[in-house]
Amino acid sequence: MKITILSDTHLPKKGKGFPDDLINDLKECECIIHAGDFQTVDTYNRLKEFGEVTGVAGNVDEEKLKDILPKKITLLVNGMKIGIVHGDGSGKTTEKRAEEAFSDEPVDLVVFGHSHIPYLRYHQGVLLFNPGSPTDKRRQPMYSHGVLTIEDESKWSIQHKFYS
Repeated sequence: MKITILSDTHLPKKGKGFPDDLINDLKECECIIHAGDFQTVDTYNRLKEFGEVTGVAGNVDEEKLKDILPKKITLLVNGMKIGIVHGDGSGKTTEKRAEEAFSDEPVDLVVFGHSHIPYLRYHQGVLLFNPGSPTDKRRQPMYSHGVLTIEDESKWSIQHKFYS
């Protein structure tokens, strides 16, 4: 199973649409994970045209979207438990807030966003993954999103896709 992971799309404020590199993976995936800051319901609905979307609300999402989406969610896919949260808040680092959001339940992977900084590291046996942003790279050298490939709960891989 192939899952496309993205966050911080900030559309239409930060672009007119999804970049081609992202669209290619969206067309080939079985489902989509978005870690918040779609910005608008229209962006959320546009993603749903590519397939099933599991997403969370981010701090700049419009109120209508915050009414539809949870602040955090746990997804079970092929035996793999994935925690999804935006990661915004005060105090601590974005990574620490994301990790702590799932401290009360065991997960294999925590997907988060907010910082727009691609991140891939283990913390206390849990992989933390920030896909970066496909539309708002801020001070990063490239735009990015992620692809997760799952065979079963013990055999999976995740990677960033970078593009300009």
